[in-house]
Amino acid sequence: MKADKLRDLSPDELLRKEADLKAELFNLRFRSATGQLENPLQINLLKKDLARVKTIIRENQLKSS
Repeated sequence: MKADKLRDLSPDELLRKEADLKAELFNLRFRSATGQLENPLQINLLKKDLARVKTIIRENQLKSS
């Protein structure tokens, strides 16, 4: 997901998105450990998306302070 689209989301939506990405990352790691994951690069992409969301959340916290 692009950072521009993430910046348009509200703080509550960002937190919900972060939780969803964490849950999806857990599922991908579980599937990878059991050998059911077809594309292991999905994990790296998901981790980058999670980092983007966390960065936008932190930017918003610093703006409001």
